[in-house]
Amino acid sequence: MATVSDPAQPMMPGEPVADAADGHGDGVRRRDFINIAATSFAGVGAGIAVAPLLLQFAPSADVQALSTTEVDISKIQAGQGIKAVWRKQPVFIRQLTPAEIAGANQVNTGELRDPQTLGERTKPGKLNWLITLGVCTHLGCVPLGIGEGENKGEYGGYFCPCHGSHYDTAGRIRKGPAPKNLVVPEYSFTSDTVVQIG
Repeated sequence: MATVSDPAQPMMPGEPVADAADGHGDGVRRRDFINIAATSFAGVGAGIAVAPLLLQFAPSADVQALSTTEVDISKIQAGQGIKAVWRKQPVFIRQLTPAEIAGANQVNTGELRDPQTLGERTKPGKLNWLITLGVCTHLGCVPLGIGEGENKGEYGGYFCPCHGSHYDTAGRIRKGPAPKNLVVPEYSFTSDTVVQIG
């Protein structure tokens, strides 16, 4: 317990001060409590002030509604594909033929710029369904090859007319300036005929 200092003696820095009212040295404890309470109050106040600003960065309801897209794939025959839209970007959904699957599986992935197998780019048990973003990984053009009669490039997949990137039937870059394969978005099969993208 601290004692009242002699007025003739100078106070040392950090020396506890006795409470003159009750003679106990718990003035430090009161000060700590006030500091903690003030800091807590300031923290809560800052949180309340910042919360509306953070909520402004949250996606709006219409954007959240676009976060997933369901596509009926029941009418796509082997060797055909369709273009869907997800988050305002084109998505290529293609049903590969057995010959296209065999050709993609014969490629030595060690020779690819962005090595991936067809199995890594499709879902288990759904090797015939290739789903990629329809955006060239070079400068963002939309490649040809998903539509009937379009140029599929030298490898039978997709061809980007902007700068000449060629993709194979697995959407892997084989020739041209594109650095990466066509991106495979998050997707899942909700049934045998419906795929949900996003």
